[in-house]
Amino acid sequence: MRIGLDVGGTHTDAVLMDGQQIVAHTKATTTADVGSGIETALATILEGVNPAQVELLTIGTTQFTNAVVERKHLSKVAAVRVCLPAGRGLLPRADWPADLVEATDGGNYLLHGGHLYDGRELAPVDEVEVGEFLQTLKTEKPLAVVVSCAFSPSQPELELGLAERFSAALPNSRVVASHSMGGLGLIERENAAILNASLLEFADHVASALLSSSQRLGLSCPVYVSQNDGTLIDLERVREFPALTFASGPTNSIRGAWALTGLSDALVIDVGGTTSDIGVLKNGFPRQSNLVIDVGGARTNFRMPDVLAIGLGGGSKIGEGGSSCGPQSVARELTDKALCFGGEVMTFTDIAMSQGRMKIAEATNAYPVATEICEAVDQLVLEKLTAAVDLMKPGGAILPVVLVGGGAPLIPGETLAGCPVIRPEYAGVANAIGASIAQVSGEAEGLHVIGSKARGEVIEELTRTATINATAAGADEASIAVVDVEEVDIPYMASETTRIRVRVVGDLTLGAA
Repeated sequence: MRIGLDVGGTHTDAVLMDGQQIVAHTKATTTADVGSGIETALATILEGVNPAQVELLTIGTTQFTNAVVERKHLSKVAAVRVCLPAGRGLLPRADWPADLVEATDGGNYLLHGGHLYDGRELAPVDEVEVGEFLQTLKTEKPLAVVVSCAFSPSQPELELGLAERFSAALPNSRVVASHSMGGLGLIERENAAILNASLLEFADHVASALLSSSQRLGLSCPVYVSQNDGTLIDLERVREFPALTFASGPTNSIRGAWALTGLSDALVIDVGGTTSDIGVLKNGFPRQSNLVIDVGGARTNFRMPDVLAIGLGGGSKIGEGGSSCGPQSVARELTDKALCFGGEVMTFTDIAMSQGRMKIAEATNAYPVATEICEAVDQLVLEKLTAAVDLMKPGGAILPVVLVGGGAPLIPGETLAGCPVIRPEYAGVANAIGASIAQVSGEAEGLHVIGSKARGEVIEELTRTATINATAAGADEASIAVVDVEEVDIPYMASETTRIRVRVVGDLTLGAA
């Protein structure tokens, strides 16, 4: 058996799975310390179960995202860019919000060295300069150091060598090589690495807390955390790369929709208390965004799911006469403020209850909403969702729309934008089910330059590297398969150049976990 947990801002959902069968599920309130809420959810689903029977605990958490957004639990990071004589136009963190800079600023440093896109040396490393820099850092004593070089994803040797030297010279600082965090794009990759490095100390605390919570309930199984692409990483990797979990919330819901329906390709709408997240299932995994991702005001190139969030949820406030629905919301105060709980604010939950789509045991529904208002709101909701689905449909294709999340019963109708609506059983805990899926991934990225290696040869090399990475993460090599090969032409290069990214996925080997 295995357990899936998804820790949201309001609720912590948990499921106990035996193969594909759901043995138990629950929804607990997320607590301020997170850990006690997790333990409450675990205790509920483990009632009457021998903890020794549980082989795997997987958790999806928003703690690291919240830390960046709220500017809490962040460490000072020294940002070292190896780029001179080029790359001095914008310093690291140049376009970050002032409060995020203040929370993470451990100094910015530019050194000579680096490569061009085709592997040629930009400039030699200045050993005297490096020595002086290390003396400075020995005085400053930052908690973490990020080293970034241009085109390091395709030529990582310099970055790795410098990271090793920095680690040896600064034993009390954590050193992060930027190519381990993101793909091509120096500024965005550097930003991603700095954010990740700023979370390393907090990640140690979170990983230890998750392990302690599971052990207090008698669980001795390995603990994994869901990451941005819908697969898992172990706690040791979380301690190194906490930023890889930033988008685990919507990712878990999309993967949960796949598990509940068996559909490889679909649109998924996760309806929550304040927003609805719309994503796309592609070959059983969340479709990834190719856009620059804003995290807390910093531009990054994290691999994140392509998700559209709209202000529509169970707590959405209704305008006078049904003139609007959201984006303002009562959020977690629904049980205090909604009409159906004796409050004075009309919400979308009141509409759904008045229309008979939703039943809540604790709600009295003593103040049903007039039919004409309900119909006006439902029409607004359908128009809003239809526009969003049209925007997210791949190439205008007609795909099933899977409704998941605690607010799934809120949504009226059987079609959206011409697509059939599917309402699976256990939709309310799809996020926890998605977290419980025991698969791990590996990824590799490189450049194909016309006139050098053949395209097929580059893809084969990247596939081998991605497979090695997946195996190192705990995948059963026999189960590994390529799930995505992405090719993007890079303009304004001297030779025709294509960026190629290969991703593979395999089943987690539980015995080796």
